[in-house]
Amino acid sequence: MISMMINRQSESILREKLTHTPAVVLLGPRQVGKTTLAKTLAASWPNGAIYLDLERPADRLRLEDADAYLRAQGDKLIILDEIHRAPGLFEILRGIIDERRSAGQRAGQFLLLGSAALELMKQSSETLAGRIAYLEISPLDLEEAQSVDIDSNTLWLRGGFPDSLLAANHKRSLDWRRDFIRSYLERDVPMFAPRLPAETIGRLWTMLAHQQGGLLNQARLAGSLGVSNPAIDRYIDLLVDLQLLRRLRPWSGNVGKRLVKSPKVYVRDSGVLHALLELESLDDVLGHPVCGGSYEGYCIENLLIAAGARRVPYFYRTHSGAEIDLLFEKGGKPEIAIEIKRSTAPQLDKGFGIACDELGIQHRFVVYPGDAQFALRHGAQAIGLATLMAQLKEMA
Repeated sequence: MISMMINRQSESILREKLTHTPAVVLLGPRQVGKTTLAKTLAASWPNGAIYLDLERPADRLRLEDADAYLRAQGDKLIILDEIHRAPGLFEILRGIIDERRSAGQRAGQFLLLGSAALELMKQSSETLAGRIAYLEISPLDLEEAQSVDIDSNTLWLRGGFPDSLLAANHKRSLDWRRDFIRSYLERDVPMFAPRLPAETIGRLWTMLAHQQGGLLNQARLAGSLGVSNPAIDRYIDLLVDLQLLRRLRPWSGNVGKRLVKSPKVYVRDSGVLHALLELESLDDVLGHPVCGGSYEGYCIENLLIAAGARRVPYFYRTHSGAEIDLLFEKGGKPEIAIEIKRSTAPQLDKGFGIACDELGIQHRFVVYPGDAQFALRHGAQAIGLATLMAQLKEMA
């Protein structure tokens, strides 16, 4: 299978976490490659590994006496997929981990896979505090796609889910993403939030796709859907929890300016965004009003992966027009400002320079769909996405 040939950058990070921590939770949406990554790791794990999929009745049956079964595996790595299906296991894991700690085994015992980030983190942190680490796996990024000769435009169009990206043609890719969206609305929303109306959440998801990268206006969305503001909050929280939406917060440091306080909302995977809007080809995307917002969201997701967890992402906007598409803060201080332009001859607005000056930012970049790097006004550098991703990793 072609997807097995892609070297996931998360693999080395996951191995490192398992060498220092008894249990690791691998988080990510369905079909993103969690199981493939876990099985790749298991195949070369020094003491051997056991893989259990808790959606399979046969594997759940093996855990009827979970405590006895898990203890019988000795020092093997135990991989539990779809762990949210058995929340009662966390208490058992804690007992096993604490017992093995006293015997000197302190790492590499359990790998837990799940799709609902916030709920799973809450369940695990309450029971396994001090015994567990977390790693989020995202859809394939530009560096991973380029490693198997997939270009940036194809990744942007199809998104980073392996089965979508590696499909034989654009039609099959779009069909896969349509099924992916349908499965979330018919299966995952009822499973993770049984009291929330899946059909309304699907309509909201599509509305947010049309407004990709726009400021969140809950009152307008609530009015259009005929629901309350708190209901919109709950629906968006669920889509964020399932790692399908990103809520990018505005930077709110004290600079004596009137700052925009509403977050921006993005459909995280560009391929899913295009499927929600029924855009099959690159020409369809380029001719659609969402093109600029789609490219902005695509770049932001890639840049966040490259920047790593040590940098906190925001956007910056004042009511007077100063604006930065993506702002990275490190140690509480704004460090990197990034503007995103879907143009081969990018032009900078004065508001970007004003915003950078207000915040005292030295590292100023404009990402555009080209390879050359050159100077722009306001002290900024025009730079390609892949090049800036590499620089962010070096700066980390």
